[in-house]
Amino acid sequence: MVRAGGVARIRPGTLRRVIVDMPATAVEMMRERPLPLPVAVVAAVGGGVALLLAFPPYGVWPLAAVGVALLAGAAHRRRPRAGAGLGFLTGVALFAPLLGWTNLHTGYLPWALLSLLQAGYLALLGAATAWVSPLVDRLRWGWPVLTGVLWVAQEALRDRTPFGGFPWGRLAFSQDGSPLLRLAALGGAPLVTFAVAVAGGFLVAAGWAGWAAYRHPGRRWTPVAGAMAAVLAVPAVGLLVPIRAEGGGEAVTVAIVQGNVPRLGLDFNAQRQAVLNNHVAATVELADQVASGARPRPDLVVWPENSSDIDPLRDASAGGRIQSAADAVGVPILVGAVLRGPGEGQVRNAGLLWWPGTGPDLDQLYTKRHPVPFAEYVPFRDVARLVSKQVDRVRADFVPGSTPGVLAAGPAVLGDVICFEVAYDEVVRDTVTGGAQLLVVQTNNATFDVAEARQQLAMVRLRAVEHGRPALMASTVGVSGFVSPDGRVSDATEFNTRAIVVRQLHLADGHTLATRVGLWPEVALTFLAVAALAAAGVRRRTRGALTAGTPVRGRQDGA
Repeated sequence: MVRAGGVARIRPGTLRRVIVDMPATAVEMMRERPLPLPVAVVAAVGGGVALLLAFPPYGVWPLAAVGVALLAGAAHRRRPRAGAGLGFLTGVALFAPLLGWTNLHTGYLPWALLSLLQAGYLALLGAATAWVSPLVDRLRWGWPVLTGVLWVAQEALRDRTPFGGFPWGRLAFSQDGSPLLRLAALGGAPLVTFAVAVAGGFLVAAGWAGWAAYRHPGRRWTPVAGAMAAVLAVPAVGLLVPIRAEGGGEAVTVAIVQGNVPRLGLDFNAQRQAVLNNHVAATVELADQVASGARPRPDLVVWPENSSDIDPLRDASAGGRIQSAADAVGVPILVGAVLRGPGEGQVRNAGLLWWPGTGPDLDQLYTKRHPVPFAEYVPFRDVARLVSKQVDRVRADFVPGSTPGVLAAGPAVLGDVICFEVAYDEVVRDTVTGGAQLLVVQTNNATFDVAEARQQLAMVRLRAVEHGRPALMASTVGVSGFVSPDGRVSDATEFNTRAIVVRQLHLADGHTLATRVGLWPEVALTFLAVAALAAAGVRRRTRGALTAGTPVRGRQDGA
């Protein structure tokens, strides 16, 4: 070793002696290679398919960990750009079919662009997975944790960018039937995602160790058995989390009216008179059933998003029909309405409480805070028009609200969120910290299909557990239903049907740990991901310097 000004240079001969003196296992690790490229490609695509099958309508939730493991194994020990390519393949295999409902009425190009954009985030994940390979090789049992924090960081970025993000396809939303769903009460969706990815990390560690043991008969199979035991233990941990089966508070009876639309598709807006009439007629039918004793009298009726696409505050006919329904049933109706204003050429997607006798209560009005880009408002309209002429159906941009959807509806305080907002952590949490006792998701699935509706219902299940609240989803065409605080679904309706469901719920107060800590679990896990990337960079630089004989700064005493 030669010194000059505190800088040590390692002669090639010295490096050879160091390698010769290494333990046999370390030499084998240096000689190990990534998976052959054809195998890695198959694993990456298979990982995307496994992830897809974990989500509704398939719902094979254990496959989420398998998908995570396949991508982690495919990208391990590859260059970051190769890892990015493999991650992109996983993303396309997952998102193209998962988001297939977006092309039903808008054409293939918007669906393709959205799918490719979302796949790009898994490309970043694949690159990051490849980048941290030196840390995995140094600390093999750190593989599960590294996998977990990288997945959380990827989702944190995807949930917020661009245009406010698109959280569809988070690992957490695939676990609606899993014991891991209970972890949402401790750390929300990020903690559930972390747990799924940790299970996937143990799975890939077991597979990698098993392959090494197969190739080297002298190695023990104990690490494989230990990793597989850990894979099974991760979901079992969820069973230890205590959650409430009922709200525990006062009982209220709630009715969901699913009025249906004359036909599915984007032109449901052209049928807006019929859609409003359907919901009025179904509510009057409910009133008749209550009067005859066939159903219990509800304390509240919930209509879905877009149940009145005619502004009932400005159109006397629409307002009169809603008033007739409220007077007939004798209880307030939470109406999903499109309201014009506040400015010229602007509209609002709102939840509005309408009382029998007195009409709309403008103090109990929620305006959707997170309008959907290119569906409810159109950024870069001239450019977007080149992609799809359907953007011109959005004649006026929806403006966002500024306050959480906390509505006092007689005996219950509602936490109202509209459609895709259920996917955003803080939008839902803000209603609970604002005093909501019952979570209400108003949605319109008339432009999508039953797969999208069931994916959305899975999100409602997670939110109910996360905040310890009963919840419901009211859709124009389905799926509508009630969810208990432990995530169980009751009275789920069929898709594209007219339905009325009534159920007694127990309201909930108090906050789960997840509600109290909010974003902090995601922040902490994302910070660990950034730290891991930085540590991997340092290790890569050091290892590169050793193998190439480049200068390595060291202490003056030679240590």
